[in-house]
Amino acid sequence: MKIYTKTGDDGNTGLQGNFRIAKSHPRIISYGTVDEANAALGMVLTNSLDDDIIKILTEIQNKLFLVGADLSNPNLNDVKNRVTLEMVKQLEQYIDKFESELPPLTNFILPGGDIAAAQLHHVRTIVRRAETQVVQLSEKDEINSNCIKYLNRLSDLFFVMGRLINKRKNRDDILWKI
Repeated sequence: MKIYTKTGDDGNTGLQGNFRIAKSHPRIISYGTVDEANAALGMVLTNSLDDDIIKILTEIQNKLFLVGADLSNPNLNDVKNRVTLEMVKQLEQYIDKFESELPPLTNFILPGGDIAAAQLHHVRTIVRRAETQVVQLSEKDEINSNCIKYLNRLSDLFFVMGRLINKRKNRDDILWKI
């Protein structure tokens, strides 16, 4: 099977259920940005990381594929491959676990420190953009609202994990100074 189909040469692309829409549609932009976050997360995973971090980031990569599949299916009656509240709660559990290893925040911090932490902060910003785009999509089309919740919580987790990686690698948070 060839990787190219030529069916998108007119500026349209296919969705689940044999729908075709413009590649500039907010739905395509939304799941395209989720894909961008997933690719950037792959870059983070090229670093030397603790096993628990690798396991969770790899799990998240798989879940981000699910978010993309969910967003690419406009038929909400089709319940397979959907983001669930359990997925959101799992992220909250990770956040709570990792925050317990960190000192409390007393100041805004800047992205940086270890390369993996800095890259994870970059992924966090991509996820924030994806969340904004999914919200914009939800204003135009009906979507699974759990996608918004998942992306919101995911960016929080990446913030905490960036701090955690720095702590585990004996790097201080970089404090914002006025």
